[in-house]
Amino acid sequence: MSETPPPDTTVATSAFESHALDLCDFVAAAPSPFHAAHEVARRLVATGAFTTVTESEPWPSGGGGRVLVRGGSVLAWWTDEQRSPTAGFRIVGAHTDSPNLRVKPRPDTGIAGWRQLGVEVYGGALRNSWLDRDLGLSGRVAVRGPDGLDVRLVRDDRALLRVPQLAIHLDRAANDGLTLNPQLHLAPVWGTGPVDEGGFARHLAGLLSVDPGAIVGWDVMAHDLTAPGLLGADRSLLASARLDNLASCHAAVTALVRLTGPGTPGVHGASAPGPVPVLCLFDHEEVGSESATGAGGSILATVLERISTGAGLDRDAWFATLARSLCLSADGAHATHPNYPERHEPSHHVLVNGGPVLKANANVRYATDVVGAAAVRVLASDADIPLQDFVVRSDMACGSTIGPVTSARLGIPTVDVGVAQLSMHSARELCGVEDPEWFARLLVAFLGSDAGVLPG
Repeated sequence: MSETPPPDTTVATSAFESHALDLCDFVAAAPSPFHAAHEVARRLVATGAFTTVTESEPWPSGGGGRVLVRGGSVLAWWTDEQRSPTAGFRIVGAHTDSPNLRVKPRPDTGIAGWRQLGVEVYGGALRNSWLDRDLGLSGRVAVRGPDGLDVRLVRDDRALLRVPQLAIHLDRAANDGLTLNPQLHLAPVWGTGPVDEGGFARHLAGLLSVDPGAIVGWDVMAHDLTAPGLLGADRSLLASARLDNLASCHAAVTALVRLTGPGTPGVHGASAPGPVPVLCLFDHEEVGSESATGAGGSILATVLERISTGAGLDRDAWFATLARSLCLSADGAHATHPNYPERHEPSHHVLVNGGPVLKANANVRYATDVVGAAAVRVLASDADIPLQDFVVRSDMACGSTIGPVTSARLGIPTVDVGVAQLSMHSARELCGVEDPEWFARLLVAFLGSDAGVLPG
């Protein structure tokens, strides 16, 4: 008897799938916020239209694309004769960081013949999702050399770490509700033998080909080694680590490249200058944004003012240009979970592959107000982009984004929009294949919009 061959589920690669596959490549290149910022800058510079700037030096004059990296944050913008700060800014804000496990300053520990690393939970991680996974290490390391201190990116994609779960035989109630103490239960194993003092520093030194004594500090974290990829018999889903919020970062970079390329939409050919498109991809959103590289810091305001003063605007004109500006906070949104529909507002179900999600909250956990919402609704409608609405149940707490922080710091109308997903803050998240491309198209329309999108 011959076996029935499996069905042919191959589908032609569409623009949606091509974007999703490029998103997979982007996430794979960005296991830490520092790698994410580096990858954003690399992609923009590779177009030939963007150059990097250094904060401590005078910025180059003239138009074109500029990229600035500060730690795990990256900003990019474009000015030319048709994009001037006199017309305001169109800002897309997102964040490069994701919840994970971060290595402590003195990490070498262990017990009962196991070598372990001391880690601290970063952000609101779903702790159980980090159990029994093969983990690598990535981040940045401070190295002392003959010419002073140098900060280098580091990455090791070998299966180095694992947080082993307690066997069911030793915790018969585990399936009734697993409780994980972050100090006691999340230290990964990474070898056997007695505690090896200095072992982690030696490992980093080996990766960087330096003497262990040259290692003077690190911001290093664990990352899941499972590759991003398409999921489902119909390839309609995308499973990956760090979709919150690298999916937004990727859509923003894609949109800026599309907008500023030759023969692209936006304000090309306009009779008057249009607003300057700006990306600001912050670090530390998952822990409150209050840092030198977070949305609560001065980095965005400083860059916007330097762009304005470089164009010849005085202080009064700088404040006037803020009043002509609009910000879109790009961050993940909760899709309606099929196993927990009761956890969602019943009249606001959100579908994967249903288009970008406009997020609102009466208590301003999202920054969306009628001005921003109206602008986005008009842009989506004009571009034939489906748009969904999300509000949290009235009897549940609501998460937040960089939106309220950015809006408060700059006084700019801000709207929160994102891609629908499941398993937010898990070590591995899930979204639709079509939504990232829909989101990129919306961001193209937003970044290229003129003053007419704002109510008079």
